[in-house]
Amino acid sequence: MNTRPVIESPNEHAALSVTFNTDCSRFVVGLDTGFRIFHSGTSQLQTAKTFHGGLGLVQMMGNANYLALVGGGRSPKYPQNKVIIWDDSKDKVALELATLTAVRGVQISKSRIAVVLQNSVRVYAFHRHPQPLARYETADNFLGLCCLTEKYLVFPGRTAGQVQVVQLATDSVSIIPAHSSNLGALQLSSDGELLATASEKGTIIRIFSTSSCAKLGERRRGTEFATVYSLRFSPSGNMLACTSDKGSLHIFDVPNPRKARPVSPVPGAGGSSNTDATNKWGFLSNLPFGPFSDVYSFASTSFETGEEPLLPSPARAIERGDNTVLGTSRPMKGVIGWADETTVIVVGAGIDARWEKFVLREEDGRTVIFREGWKKYLTN
Repeated sequence: MNTRPVIESPNEHAALSVTFNTDCSRFVVGLDTGFRIFHSGTSQLQTAKTFHGGLGLVQMMGNANYLALVGGGRSPKYPQNKVIIWDDSKDKVALELATLTAVRGVQISKSRIAVVLQNSVRVYAFHRHPQPLARYETADNFLGLCCLTEKYLVFPGRTAGQVQVVQLATDSVSIIPAHSSNLGALQLSSDGELLATASEKGTIIRIFSTSSCAKLGERRRGTEFATVYSLRFSPSGNMLACTSDKGSLHIFDVPNPRKARPVSPVPGAGGSSNTDATNKWGFLSNLPFGPFSDVYSFASTSFETGEEPLLPSPARAIERGDNTVLGTSRPMKGVIGWADETTVIVVGAGIDARWEKFVLREEDGRTVIFREGWKKYLTN
């Protein structure tokens, strides 16, 4: 008698990847049978495309009809060393790029395509016959970390913990020594002027100016090591959201000299309210060392990581020599998008693929965050 537990229902789709478009108005999900595009604020399905094969990564170009596709999952639609630019309005492939090694990530803008490999980033002009524009060497980048706007391109440096910032108008490259250990996450603000980084330790988040590469401040997520899943600036750039494998969503104030946040956090109580350094540690916050004087999130709550089997991260899988195909290691969780200045959307991949909506508001003189709704979006 076969007593082995069922690992996965053959009729159950799994989300292999989740990414938001530039303004976070929509998110796109790569599946083992194609892709789907959802409205962020409601999780309503907008577009579905069925392929005979899996997509380990799908990236939208703003609100345009172009999407970057990378094969993945158990039966990839495309080879893992190819990036396909799909024109959804014409329902056909617009162009394709081939590399010598597996693609770890891709970013697209109106003028450029950035292809992320394990140890380099290749930049191409976005037109019918894409021409290579630049190649940048990096440290091991198993997570495919890279951000692209019309003004800046950022990605890991050649040394662990460093970030390279490319000003696209001049092709000048600046190096930011962001952390002493490998990068775990990085994110640009919507205007590209702010950069947030976290290391693989996941305790400290640092915020930099991309134009000057100066550190504007740092925020403490916690004192225990954690894997940071996602970072995302609010539309104004005045707040920063962070998720981690602790199952927590944190909202931080951003030290931004150009703007002032309309609602200032006031110390309060409760797991979902303001928790700045003074409120958290009391008189210990006067000590000039350790975590006591650090600035913590002003609001936090928990999000659902789902009921997924424990799989290794992409970096750990590659280190062990396991399958490196996108969509076959740990599912993406806690991917953040801001629907507006007070609404945070958190989406996860995997079989237990969830959409959650959180709202910030003032209550009794303090800023709190509530989960307004959630849904298993693949069951639409």
